[in-house]
Amino acid sequence: MSEELKLNKNLSDEEIYLQLIASLHHLFVENDKILSALSNFTALLKQAFEKISWVGFYFLDGDRLFLGPFQGNIACVEIRMNHGVCGASAYKKATLIVEDVDKFPGHIACDSASKSEIVVPIVINNELIGVLDLDSYEYSSFNEIDKKYLEELLTIFTKKIDLGKFKII
Repeated sequence: MSEELKLNKNLSDEEIYLQLIASLHHLFVENDKILSALSNFTALLKQAFEKISWVGFYFLDGDRLFLGPFQGNIACVEIRMNHGVCGASAYKKATLIVEDVDKFPGHIACDSASKSEIVVPIVINNELIGVLDLDSYEYSSFNEIDKKYLEELLTIFTKKIDLGKFKII
């Protein structure tokens, strides 16, 4: 990360996302170390939005997702494919928005205070790498605007930082 993030948080979510997109090209450079870039990417989102209680990555290894860099409370370390919101998103290779996690069949409650969630799969060259998971302590915190811009941010980020090289140790 090459500079400090300066955001106007008095804007709409969409306007904040546009600020992030404009900054992303300068905040991350191609020679950034993958682990460092992932850590700062989660910090970027947590810093930008008050509604986010937890944000982090899970990476695929075999048939399970394993915890990567995150911001927030202690989290589940391992999630089976097609289990919970993260596993379902990974299995479907589709972004999932959950307005009330207690109504999601098989939801995994790493933090019992979480109320809503959005999970965006990371797919590079048609291969699932992992997922980006965001939680909130409020119901219905995430919507199609979040989906659109989180997918766009990940696309830009994965072009700068080659996540295809990242392996779970």
